[in-house]
Amino acid sequence: MSLPSLKDALKTIPDGLRDPLIEEFEQALDEYRAADWEKVGLKAGKFCEIAYCICAGHATGTYAISPSKPGNFPQACRDLEQYNGAKGRSLCMQVPKALTALYELRNNRAIGHVSAEISANHMDAEFFLRGMKWVMGELVRNYSQLPLADSHAVVEAVTARTFQIVWSSGDVRRVLEPARTSGQKVLILLYAESKKVSAAQLQSWVDYKNGTDFRRKVLRDLHNKVLVNFDEIGGTVQILQTGQAHVEKSGLLVMKK
Repeated sequence: MSLPSLKDALKTIPDGLRDPLIEEFEQALDEYRAADWEKVGLKAGKFCEIAYCICAGHATGTYAISPSKPGNFPQACRDLEQYNGAKGRSLCMQVPKALTALYELRNNRAIGHVSAEISANHMDAEFFLRGMKWVMGELVRNYSQLPLADSHAVVEAVTARTFQIVWSSGDVRRVLEPARTSGQKVLILLYAESKKVSAAQLQSWVDYKNGTDFRRKVLRDLHNKVLVNFDEIGGTVQILQTGQAHVEKSGLLVMKK
């Protein structure tokens, strides 16, 4: 028996709101898997506007035919609190508060704009994705008319951890794309760690047999390309901002289907 879909679980939400909501959510997942952090934020903004319309329809009893953007999003969400006594806290208070937080970060974090500061797009994308998953789980809990076990399965599937290219267990890391070159694997691993890593540790993770060649052919090459900083005396390697940008824009984090 196949797992019910989100569309099955949210069947009682009008099509004009349900279908765009699911579309934005699934596109955000695709952008996250492709490591396009800025687009995750853009999708999160549209997702919030549609989710608000659903919450407003639940609160007032009248659903919009299609999504629309409130003139003052935070105030519109606060206005739904007056309905929590009759319609419950989840969709009148808790979900709107979460949407407000997501929307604030989306609109006032310089997403999609050039900034002299260190990019926060990756960690923001993590917040957006988890926030959208939580909201979607709450919508399933409130709207699903499927059997309890099926509704639970949909919530579990929605909130499950998104697959990433780096596997970790304790102090061990592996890149789950064997076709990547050693240099590419080093960049992916350093990007995931976001801190200095010893050259010996990287060599072990990449499974490179010859330590001398690894330092000369892989680490020095990346250092000369100004993608990492290889401290040969200290024996540590750290990814540079140029290396981070290269990883994000070159598709190195995308898993092949």
